Amino acid sequence: MFKVKIFTLYPEFFPGPFDKGIYGKAIEKKIWDMSVINIRDYTEDKHKTVDDTPYGGGSGMLMRADVIANSLDKNLESNEKVYYLSPRGKLLNQDISKKISNEKCLNILCGHFEGVDQRVLDNRNIEEISIGDYIISGGETASYIVLDSVLRLLSGVLGNKNSIVDESFQDGLLEYPQYTKPQIWEKNKVPEVLLSGDHAKIKGWRLSQSEAITRDRRPDLWHKHNKKN
Repeated sequence: MFKVKIFTLYPEFFPGPFDKGIYGKAIEKKIWDMSVINIRDYTEDKHKTVDDTPYGGGSGMLMRADVIANSLDKNLESNEKVYYLSPRGKLLNQDISKKISNEKCLNILCGHFEGVDQRVLDNRNIEEISIGDYIISGGETASYIVLDSVLRLLSGVLGNKNSIVDESFQDGLLEYPQYTKPQIWEKNKVPEVLLSGDHAKIKGWRLSQSEAITRDRRPDLWHKHNKKN
């Protein structure tokens, strides 16, 4: 079973959408489960202080290293990897999600305020991950994206295994356009090739569409794709 542990100051955010739909069914099938750890429970003062002002000055507050470390140490095996959601982390992509899905567990540290004391990042097995070049209010909402991108790759979660194979980023390209019924909608017809029944032609059309869309919308991906091929 794939084990997820979320370290957060706001446990009420979870399980959020992850006890519903395909993920709820996957929990019932014992494919994965989630534990939520309230970092505030691991403080050692009567006020349950989890943050303090930064040395050297600056705006905002920082989450304390001692409190975070206490929550990690009492809930994880020695040197077990933790992913900290941070705008300065490595940008999440499909390869990272696949790598995590092949591990036995996923431990996520959700930051808040102005971030966390650097020493806990240095002294524990913590890897920083970013979901994009923008700022949000906390790691909880960012964790939803990481969880969704990883959990759907677990064996048995998706009903159709081919759903993963044909998606954007699986082969370094964005996904081709998709069509369903009705065949004609607002005078727009489904491309004839998709109605032909010729699987080789359909495959070729989809590849050409993926290449054109990637080249136009994500030249960075197109460059990487060309280098690999």
